Amino acid sequence: MCDTCGCNITPGNKHLLETDGRLAKTPDGNQAIDVLQSLLHENDHQAQHNRQHFDTRGVLAINLMSSPGSGKTALLEKTIELLAGRFKIAVVEGDLETENDAERIRAKGVPAVQITTGSACHLDAHMVHDGLHQLDLDDIDILFIENVGNLVCPASFDLGHHLNVTLLSTTEGDDKPAKYPVMFRAADLMMVTKVDLLQVLDDFSVEKTTRHFRELAKSETVMCLSSKSGEGISDWLNWLEDQLSEHRAALKNGETRRPNIQSEGAAKHVAEISHLQHAHSHSHGHKHHHD
Repeated sequence: MCDTCGCNITPGNKHLLETDGRLAKTPDGNQAIDVLQSLLHENDHQAQHNRQHFDTRGVLAINLMSSPGSGKTALLEKTIELLAGRFKIAVVEGDLETENDAERIRAKGVPAVQITTGSACHLDAHMVHDGLHQLDLDDIDILFIENVGNLVCPASFDLGHHLNVTLLSTTEGDDKPAKYPVMFRAADLMMVTKVDLLQVLDDFSVEKTTRHFRELAKSETVMCLSSKSGEGISDWLNWLEDQLSEHRAALKNGETRRPNIQSEGAAKHVAEISHLQHAHSHSHGHKHHHD
């Protein structure tokens, strides 16, 4: 997976692998081949640093995850409109290319940083940290991180955020939590979006997808809403206000909140890289034998 989609090496962490980078060579001085475990360790270290940035300023950071087209940006646009004057919001946008989503958010009058990941199918803590330099965290209550549209990798990487929200649109099918358990198991909240379409979609069962989700996740919180019609939006806004209050109360007690990072997803990356490394070593040794 990692060698084909590029998600093991991102624009944010590639400096660790360059000539003088920390992971450029193995401890015995040889060129590094199996680097993913070290990259994950470095990511977690950077994530902790990011979270300290948020916590010292009382910022609640929420990671929005979903497949492409589930309505993440539309939800943010509606949220910004309705929370204007109540909370100060900023957004970090992650996409493979273009500034399209960031431009939509800026048009609503809030700061947005666009991170283009190239071939990487998720954001990592290094990329988010680079984006934070373009924001005034002292002037933010809630930071939304709109991750790359993907139902696999984003759940396995800590960005320094506090909560995960996974969106599932009614156009995607009600079996997605069962088919992509890693993503939905990480969610503190599952949000069924585009419910205004349920009147024409007779093959999507909210009850069924809720059951799948609750069989997987620690959280039982499920919301149904439509950014277009406004249905369910008040529940979402109340949830945000409650989460911000709980977050700041925890900070006063010297505590912080951490997301449900799904290490099994990262483990699959490690296993794949280890397999490729073994195949590379076998092939290299076989070649020398014939030489």
